[in-house]
Amino acid sequence: MSAVATDNLIKPHGGVLVDRTGDAPDDLASLETVQLTSRELSDLDMVASGALSPLEGFMGQADYESVLENMRLANGLPWSLPVCLAVDVAPTGDRVALTDESGKPVAVLEVEAVYEYDKEREAELAYRTTDSEHPGVAVLFEQKPLYLAGKVIVFERAVPQFPELARDPAETRAIFAERGWRRVVGFQTRNPIHRAHEYLTKVALETVDGLLIHPLVGDTKSDDVPAATRVECYDILVENYYPADRVLVSAFPAAMRYAGPREAIWHAICRKNYGCSHFIVGRDHAGVGSYYGTYDAQLIFDEFEPHELDIEPMFFEHSFWCKTCGSMASAKTCPHPSEDHVFLSGTKVREMLGNGELPPVEFSRPEVAEVLIAAYRS
Repeated sequence: MSAVATDNLIKPHGGVLVDRTGDAPDDLASLETVQLTSRELSDLDMVASGALSPLEGFMGQADYESVLENMRLANGLPWSLPVCLAVDVAPTGDRVALTDESGKPVAVLEVEAVYEYDKEREAELAYRTTDSEHPGVAVLFEQKPLYLAGKVIVFERAVPQFPELARDPAETRAIFAERGWRRVVGFQTRNPIHRAHEYLTKVALETVDGLLIHPLVGDTKSDDVPAATRVECYDILVENYYPADRVLVSAFPAAMRYAGPREAIWHAICRKNYGCSHFIVGRDHAGVGSYYGTYDAQLIFDEFEPHELDIEPMFFEHSFWCKTCGSMASAKTCPHPSEDHVFLSGTKVREMLGNGELPPVEFSRPEVAEVLIAAYRS
């Protein structure tokens, strides 16, 4: 792909799209090995593809400390979450082989440093809580005690769960350029798209050239809707209710951290690398339970200078169907009382689906609900 093809798109974070793929070294068999967790493997694959540009590997201590304290890399570039590799002991050599969970080597890391870190401090700064009930904090507290830093070369890419949706940043950028899209809005989701999500993506699409529906397909909580079910819902929805030439569905291989506000910034930066100029931030983005305020993930963008992130956030309030308006709306556009609004809690929706009942058409498209009912029954 020529550089000229994507000149009109937003620049990657830091200016250059990183590529850390390469060949396995001849002495691979002689190297010490470090086994990665599934989340670390997701991070590794995103480093390889440039989704985490400008990172070229796992963070050193200067970047780690700066990210926790200032939401910036040591060079001042905005960055909101640590991307680190936890180990039990420091390796003896200057390179190690990184393996997947089965022990198969997938990459080599050039050892730059090994350093200690404070799990409680990282939890407080990155997640705003040290409660081990928080799923992201729980993963952090179970990690090994040291961080291993260094650049990586990945020679065995992760096998995508959805090959038809697996597109690296260079590929989404090429598609955007080919379609003549310059202004592209990204939509992060780990849930099926109901009418409220459909509404805000379409409102956003009214103002730009194209929409990237970018479902996260890495690790999520056990009670989140499985990725395969969600992807089936996205396919049905896009086929029936979106203009095909204005929308691209692609998989985002990250694992959820449930870090709320800081993860919203991180998700935006990643989508910038995929070629998005705009990013939708809705109610409680990347949140879990009641750890974050309803709009904390929007307020955190004010901690950066205007346009400093380059990618522009598009903020949306909770939307609903208003019986009096006869349409989707939000508190910004609807003057009617809450009793006129069709609102269902997640618990109520799951209960209905489990009983084989279709939620109201004002809440969910029937075709989407049918897929979810079949999944709940199985």
